Amino acid sequence: MANPPGPQQGLLKLEIPDKKALYAAYMPYIKNGGLFVPTDKPYRIGDEVFVLVNLIEERERLPIAGRVVWVTPIGAQGKRRAGIGIQFSEQDGGSNQKKIEAVLAGMLDSETPTLTM
Repeated sequence: MANPPGPQQGLLKLEIPDKKALYAAYMPYIKNGGLFVPTDKPYRIGDEVFVLVNLIEERERLPIAGRVVWVTPIGAQGKRRAGIGIQFSEQDGGSNQKKIEAVLAGMLDSETPTLTM
């Protein structure tokens, strides 16, 4: 008899409706790029995750594999949104990072605060 499947803690969905939301979630200072994903689920640094991202007006979801490199716990100081920062996997050859940075062209040098900094 097979073991029942465990919780799908590693599968997340992220809706990014506009450039402002993408800018707030993107983590350009991480090697290969990364995204902040709001979640109340408990994660630890190093956990492997898979995110399906609805990116602005794209019809298809952007599948992103990565690992947790940032955790903002529930009840964090400054009323920050709980969630995790995911570093994009090197296996995609930088394609997710390039796609996101193309959408954010001209915005990455902004001083506007993001969800992580």
